[in-house]
Amino acid sequence: MSDSNPAPSLYAAREPIFPRRVSGKFRNLKWYIMAVTLGIYYLTPWIRWDRGPSLPDQAVLLDLANRRFYFFWIEIWPHEFYFVAGLLIMAGLGLFLFTSALGRVWCGYACPQTVWTDLFILVERWIEGDRNARLRLHRQKKMDFRKARLRVTKWVAWFLIGLATGGAWVFYFADAPTLAYDLVTLNAHPIAYSTMLILTATTFLFGGFAREQICIYACPWPRIQAAMMDEDTLTVGYREWRGEPRGKLKKGQVAEGQGDCIDCMACVNVCPVGIDIRDGQQMECITCALCIDACDDVMAKIGKPRGLIDYMALSDETLEREGQPPKNIWKHILRPRTIMYTSLWSLVGVGLLFALFIRSDIELTVAPERNPTFVTLSDGSIRNTYDVRLRNKHGEDRVFKLSIKGDPAMRLQLEGTVYHSVNVPADTALLQRVYIVSAKGSAPSQASSTPVRIWVEDLINGERAHKDTSFNGKGN
Repeated sequence: MSDSNPAPSLYAAREPIFPRRVSGKFRNLKWYIMAVTLGIYYLTPWIRWDRGPSLPDQAVLLDLANRRFYFFWIEIWPHEFYFVAGLLIMAGLGLFLFTSALGRVWCGYACPQTVWTDLFILVERWIEGDRNARLRLHRQKKMDFRKARLRVTKWVAWFLIGLATGGAWVFYFADAPTLAYDLVTLNAHPIAYSTMLILTATTFLFGGFAREQICIYACPWPRIQAAMMDEDTLTVGYREWRGEPRGKLKKGQVAEGQGDCIDCMACVNVCPVGIDIRDGQQMECITCALCIDACDDVMAKIGKPRGLIDYMALSDETLEREGQPPKNIWKHILRPRTIMYTSLWSLVGVGLLFALFIRSDIELTVAPERNPTFVTLSDGSIRNTYDVRLRNKHGEDRVFKLSIKGDPAMRLQLEGTVYHSVNVPADTALLQRVYIVSAKGSAPSQASSTPVRIWVEDLINGERAHKDTSFNGKGN
């Protein structure tokens, strides 16, 4: 190819999208969800919860220093991470369920990228005006005082939102009032400042400039969602058999052979990802349904029935083309795929609740000393050493009594005390060295190990727990 005919570029520069303001039931639903989700995110760290004098008073706290996760009355310890794993599984199954039933409703309504982008667009509209005003400002080549003032004002507002976002995140990892004071007085840990800086920058860039690029290119879900959907999935679509052929039409006019679509571009102008839903199902569509609100508004103005763009299933297309009513919405939602996801989701949830209610407030783990496995004492008796970790999940100190069950000739000894009980502070795990001694000649001569069970009892309420281990050593 000659230099006079260079190869076309495979990269197209991004053209910013400026969605037009729209009103309607789906836009109102998005406002409500945005208010609720942002309210939960920003306000949750400030909710107080009294757990007693030795525990934090924050309702939701991920205490990395003490390796605890507090969620109102629930306290998760490190060895109970299966609760977190179960919640993540439930979140995944829930995403599969909603996608199979209603398409990308998570992306369109509750995804953090969508929520913060909606907030940034709202601020942009307040400062720079609606779509046409923002387009004129964008296409204005000269940077005069007015454009500079609007740009700086908008960026400062975005930066403050990003700063609040990063600040709210770090409050989940430390006592919020204390950390807020330390941040203001510049006494907080550098990790807190660096985390806030990173989240402020990413929120500013993703919500302000990247926007739909994150949904289209960075997020993997658009490429996975097709596996969760089928012909009965309800998703946003265009009734092409009703809208085509397109043509300009005013209220009261009748055009022979013309469809209901007047090619007003309202559906395109309100789309936050800049697609034309009339081109059919597209990977970029986040199912936010703003195009439904825009189209319904136009149909009402020209005296046409609403629903030219609507939530619909592909399986209803043949019925509607023939003039028959579509299937009942519940037949689309309640089908084998969604029932299976709901059942799996429920089973995991019930399992987590069952594990939560049956777990004990006292626990122990036993780790036998392996080097050496046993010691022969001067009187011929055999001693095994164990590291027993006692967990007291109560809000006050408890006295735990230890005992063993097995060979009657075996006796228990605790390092550092002549008693068989030990005081475990509130909400802590205590590592106690324990010895089990078998008298000379009492250990079995045919086996090198004997099963033994170590019991722990809470002397206040009588609650008990146990762990099985083995006693090593040959008899004499």
